[in-house]
Amino acid sequence: MPDPPWQPPRVLLAVDLVILTLREARLHVLLVERGIDPFLGALALPGGFLCDEHEDIEAAARRELSEEAGLPDVHLEPLAVYGEPGRDPRGRVVSVAYLAIAPRLPEPVAGTDAAGACWTSVEHALAPGTKLAFDHRRILIDGVERARIQLEHTALATSFCAETFTISELQQVYEAVWGVRLDPRNFYRKVQGTRGFIVADGPMRKTPNGRPARLFRAGPVHVLNPPMTRP
Repeated sequence: MPDPPWQPPRVLLAVDLVILTLREARLHVLLVERGIDPFLGALALPGGFLCDEHEDIEAAARRELSEEAGLPDVHLEPLAVYGEPGRDPRGRVVSVAYLAIAPRLPEPVAGTDAAGACWTSVEHALAPGTKLAFDHRRILIDGVERARIQLEHTALATSFCAETFTISELQQVYEAVWGVRLDPRNFYRKVQGTRGFIVADGPMRKTPNGRPARLFRAGPVHVLNPPMTRP
């Protein structure tokens, strides 16, 4: 008797989003409280299944961001694909993860199957006592590392500053995203040694300690050469 024809496994396609911003000089991630099983009541990254076979994957990611958190459209970039067996108790689920890191994002508003939505410091989200649904801890770790690499190689950090800023204020952005303290003198030398990263602008400003500090604005380059390598 001939073998039955091979049937491909049934795989569900989903999207997950790592949305990062700075709040009170700390790196924060958007988390939702799951309002349905599995992991009812647990914290998770926003995301969900494609609504039908015709929906574009990135369009699904933007839809989930709007439906679950009510956030405006942001620039999304592909992060990674996660498809290990057993990552979702509902069956074989492959998730395409997207990353966004943007300044001045508003408070989220929960909707659809999210019981709540909030900005959570990355430090708290990755603390041993915080449980994230599915494999979202791993996805968040990968997203944070990608964001840290972006600050090494691009001028992204200047978008988190005002139109004019001091080097000390720029340093605070790097410290928040990298999660480390930086030596001001070394940081100043690195910034000044990266041509086109920042340019001087306007008169000096008094800092909280009363000392004057030179003001800068974002320069013309987007890719840093040499990069701002982490210590």
